[in-house]
Amino acid sequence: MAKYNRNAGKPWNSSEVSKLQDLAKENTPTRVIGLKLGRTPGAVSNKASEENISLKPTNQSPYNRKK
Repeated sequence: MAKYNRNAGKPWNSSEVSKLQDLAKENTPTRVIGLKLGRTPGAVSNKASEENISLKPTNQSPYNRKK
């Protein structure tokens, strides 16, 4: 089983939502956010939609890679 199933079905708490906001601001990919929060990528997308958090990439590459 994948690691992200450890919180599947559990309600979100306020600290998880704030961590989701922080990770989204850092342009972290949805799958990575899911692994860090112990949620599925679908659950992360749904919660971000409910909380009006944009997961769309900004004009920077993830992890601040240099070209």
